[in-house]
Amino acid sequence: MPSPLVTVVCLCYNHANYLREAVESVLNQTYKNIQIIIVDDASTDGSVIEIERLVKHYPSIELLLLKQNVGNCKAFNSALGLIKGDFVIDFATDDVMSADRIEKQVNFFKTLDNSTGVVFTDAIYIDAEGKLLRYHYEYLFRKKLLNHVPQGDIYRDVLATYFIASPTMMMRREVLEALKGYDEILSYEDFDFWIRSSRYFNYAFLNERLTKIRKTDHSMSAGWYVPGDSQLYSTYLVCKKAQKLNRDRGDSEALITRVRYELRQSVFSENRREAGLFYVLLVELGGNRLIDLIFIIVNKLHLPLSWLRNIYQGIRFS
Repeated sequence: MPSPLVTVVCLCYNHANYLREAVESVLNQTYKNIQIIIVDDASTDGSVIEIERLVKHYPSIELLLLKQNVGNCKAFNSALGLIKGDFVIDFATDDVMSADRIEKQVNFFKTLDNSTGVVFTDAIYIDAEGKLLRYHYEYLFRKKLLNHVPQGDIYRDVLATYFIASPTMMMRREVLEALKGYDEILSYEDFDFWIRSSRYFNYAFLNERLTKIRKTDHSMSAGWYVPGDSQLYSTYLVCKKAQKLNRDRGDSEALITRVRYELRQSVFSENRREAGLFYVLLVELGGNRLIDLIFIIVNKLHLPLSWLRNIYQGIRFS
């Protein structure tokens, strides 16, 4: 039986310093049946010059150069019509794959039935210079943010808490087709993807570190929970979707856990509009408590609290 085709959609936005290493980590995979699509989201740093050099040297690479910056969700969706693989990886061009990542994930998929739509793995975080920062699950366990890695039907798990390193995922193409790609009105994709896909597909965990995820001052995660965080409203929209997708009280309790967390983060990061929205949603879900009312009263006082949150985060998560 021929090896299934794997499509790697390489998303680039101002990754000129890292792009060659990232793309060559895909080209140098031990698994060879790979379709590579590079989508440049109107980079301004010379990334396009580097991409064109790569394409000239590796003409099998397919290229989409977007004329305007449209964000991750729309940029990824622009490649949907080109995807031919049985499996798909959404890959940022500042990350790095281990040489055997695709081979190991494909082989793992072969042991699973069609109810499993996504395989994810452990990850290594590196800084701008490529130096080790931490290991994904070792960190979550050490900080007592997680005590096991959920698998199978993870809908409630992804509702309640963060635990998947999204750059490690490999998905069946059927999952993307069922979801019709990413939701383009959102400023980031993974939470929405997890919620919508896990409602209908199982997830499986491969306990290996197969991807290096680069953390820089320009990473999307650097903008989380700061005053004016544009991603918080997207999180609210995804929670509203989950409200409609929930099937029973257990699902609602998981969503209440998430909404209560986002409410507090919004208050302490001074994102007051989102705090109000999350509180209203908490009331709709029947999960509001006295302490939540106190938080929303504090929110209306417009107190400068972000410095306090920064101190706590520095102590708790360093």
